[in-house]
Amino acid sequence: MSNRTITPDALDDVINASHVLKTPQTTNPSFRLAFRDPDFLLREDLRPVRFQLELLKPDIVLKEAGIESTFVFYGSARIPSPEDAEAMVQAAKGDEAKQIAKNLAGKSKYYTEARKLARIASEIPQQDSQRRHLVVCSGGGPSIMEAANRGADDAGAPSIGFGIVLPFETAPNPYITPDFSFQFHYFALRKTHLMLRARAFAIFPGGFGTLDEVFELLTLVHTHRMEPVPILFYGRSFWKKIIDFDALVEEGMISADDLRFFQFVDTAEEGWAVVCDFWRHDESGRVPIEF
Repeated sequence: MSNRTITPDALDDVINASHVLKTPQTTNPSFRLAFRDPDFLLREDLRPVRFQLELLKPDIVLKEAGIESTFVFYGSARIPSPEDAEAMVQAAKGDEAKQIAKNLAGKSKYYTEARKLARIASEIPQQDSQRRHLVVCSGGGPSIMEAANRGADDAGAPSIGFGIVLPFETAPNPYITPDFSFQFHYFALRKTHLMLRARAFAIFPGGFGTLDEVFELLTLVHTHRMEPVPILFYGRSFWKKIIDFDALVEEGMISADDLRFFQFVDTAEEGWAVVCDFWRHDESGRVPIEF
């Protein structure tokens, strides 16, 4: 039995409305179907509707595709791939710029590890061909995000990119599965989707954006708004320098027990072992995979 309604659906009326006679009434913006009127949808009053649309669109697409859980990769948009590292240094002008370029080029090893970790995660056998778990997910941009999607692509597996409109990024990285390449206007809803299905996080060196994501993630776990999952900080020396977690404990701002929420790792294999150990001993059934 068909699940179509007995009245015209929205697509039917979009088609029918395109055939109306051109008159002063029909060519006026007020005559447009509300959901086909961009000027109306972009009004300040419609912000709640736009919020809902950005929440619904990726959710519906990923549910229909059988994406049950994700492995989220956070990290810099500036760290070069190993093949681009030397060119970055050579292109830098001036001593200060040259030193910064060398610092970034020295971190290209994290691009390698992110790509490798994403490939390992993407190669795990899936018990149900209609449902996928630990699908690699990134913020859709270059650098570490690209490495994550690239690793999944190396394995011939799908991956997700949750991009955001920025003046200095013109396109998502080319390794995202096209069907799962999303673009957001609202940072809050983008971050919601990054966390919504996450069953593991790999956090690589990064700047303001990465720190924003890191602290929200740790806050959610700390306040029991999110159940604990594997949280991997890549690069102990980097993170110890950037965030003094021990000082927060000493000052009484967090407890020593809060430091168990995450682990420092350096290689893809080390990080994957943490993920496997966590989910192998978890009895919730949230990731029904044989590790």
